[in-house]
Amino acid sequence: MIFQGFKETILKRQLDKILSESNSSGDSSLKKIKSVGIITSEKTMTVIDLQKQIEGVLKFRNTKMYSLRKFDKTADFSFEHFTEKDINWKGQFTQENIQSFLEQPFDLLIGYFNTNNIFLESAILQSKAQFKVGFAGVNSMLYEIEISEKTENVNAFTLELKKYLKIIKKL
Repeated sequence: MIFQGFKETILKRQLDKILSESNSSGDSSLKKIKSVGIITSEKTMTVIDLQKQIEGVLKFRNTKMYSLRKFDKTADFSFEHFTEKDINWKGQFTQENIQSFLEQPFDLLIGYFNTNNIFLESAILQSKAQFKVGFAGVNSMLYEIEISEKTENVNAFTLELKKYLKIIKKL
């Protein structure tokens, strides 16, 4: 749809403006990680048991996960998915469940996607998480740590993440 492309352009401008105005002083806290959130796409979520693998390697429980899926009128409402229709023209999320997920002050938020997606990037940006980690090449201004790996290699990604978290004494 023509309006969808227009909406994405407006959101991209807003995202770029917020990121350029933000203070990237790296003031992340030094406290240990106890709560973890994951934002990903539904495609990744259906192919990989991401939550289980991350919990296994990093030794966390109750990891919360939200994913972006394509809007479908016939799809049932889900508490673990959001769509491009759940974000308005001002870049604000309108669905209460994704809003409450983004309001949670996770100690660690993992952006598990390796392609630019304005809706996923907006979710990462609006999250109140203390420390954000993601894939290299997406948007370096969103994350404190970027890991260069393929999304299919969950084990390699989590082992690398664990190594870096130990170095900065968050584990």
